Formats: sequence, structure tokens, C-alpha cells
Amino acid sequence: MAPLTVEGLVPYAHVADLARTIRFYGRLGFVVESTSDHDGRLAWASLRCGEARLMIALATAPVDPERQSVLFYLQAHNVAAIRKQLLGDGVETSEIRHPEYMPAGEVALYDPDGYCLVIGQPEQ
Repeated sequence: MAPLTVEGLVPYAHVADLARTIRFYGRLGFVVESTSDHDGRLAWASLRCGEARLMIALATAPVDPERQSVLFYLQAHNVAAIRKQLLGDGVETSEIRHPEYMPAGEVALYDPDGYCLVIGQPEQ
């Protein structure tokens, strides 16, 4: 009998301000899939953009950008266009890099809570 395996992985991040984080990820095409309230306040949300998913929850302690040790690696068909769009929205991004593992290019940026996002273009 073959061993059982997991079939998906969804990052789950604690954030300081859910509405602000939802707006930020909305710039990348994420939409709210579902939410949950606690004591009448938005406390959790599930976001989706195509096959990419992210769950976010309201942090119960201060969020320290210096201590965020998770990197979110996203993929897109046109990194240059996404970078231009983000810069137009006032979101600071790195220059496009072309490392050996992602020759078509990738950019890095930070979300409002200090999580690092790298957006790579797997093919030209």
C-alpha cells in the first residue's frame, strides 16, 4: 500500500491589519475567498489568485518585520509588467534579477507586515 501524502500547502501568516493586507495582496490579483469574525471584528481571511492561496489572521501580538522568516515565492507570466504595475501603485520592488534558477527574471518586495515576496517568471 502506498503511503498517504498531503495534497496541498497554504501559507498562513499573522498580520497587524487584515484590511490593509487584503488590499496589498489584491494588487497582485488575490481575492477574498472567505472570512471569519471574532468578537465582531474581522479576524481571519482566505485569499486566492488562481492556484495560489494565502490565509491571514489578525496577530495577537505586535508584528515585528525584522523577525519574519518566511519567504513567499510566487510565479507569474510577466514579471516586468507586474513590477511596473506595483511601482505605479507606490509599492517598492527590487530591480528584476535573473538568477540561474529563474533566468526569465524575478523581483522581491515586502508586504505591510514585512513578509518577503519574490515573484518569479518560470519561462519567457
